[in-house]
Amino acid sequence: MMHVSHYLLTLRDCRALRLTDSYSLHRAVYGLFPDVRRGTGGPSGILFADKGGRNGVRRILVLSDREAGTPEYGRIESRPLPGSFLDFQDYRFEIIINPVQKKRSSRKREPLRGREAVERWFIDKAQSWGFAPRPETVQVADISVDRFKKDGMNVTLGKARVTGALTVTSKELFTHSFTHGIGHGKAFGCGLLQISPLALQFV
Repeated sequence: MMHVSHYLLTLRDCRALRLTDSYSLHRAVYGLFPDVRRGTGGPSGILFADKGGRNGVRRILVLSDREAGTPEYGRIESRPLPGSFLDFQDYRFEIIINPVQKKRSSRKREPLRGREAVERWFIDKAQSWGFAPRPETVQVADISVDRFKKDGMNVTLGKARVTGALTVTSKELFTHSFTHGIGHGKAFGCGLLQISPLALQFV
């Protein structure tokens, strides 16, 4: 069973947790859960997206395959995800994604630059993720670059926030994309497909 949580942090909580970059946020979110991988290097079962601050409270949206513990700082609001949530055909979506492509000559991943390139890449890749975005609705709202240190190494992570509407083309692939995340950088706030069924928005 998947769980959806809102991790709510005041400015004081953020200072106590020393939230300064994507890596410190990664530590705070992952610290809410027991590590069940046991050194296997498999999926963490945790996805999150930083929703920013409002009225003095920073909100982190978390999707996990297990319940979160009680945090030392901040508070958690959690609920199990209904099994029927992924049974709809059309959804509105938002995602923070790491847009990269492999260079043919070196096979190394290189970041995409510019909104048009990111939009085209996202639409082209979506079929492998089990859905088809409606091109007229897709917007690349923000493009940013995160730089932080991890284990003494400098890390540079490109991020883009993409919004729009989609139609599910493969229930199996779509479910995997939702529960496991999309693309790279998932440990640092990328890849969580935030969706709401279009059918429920007019009820």
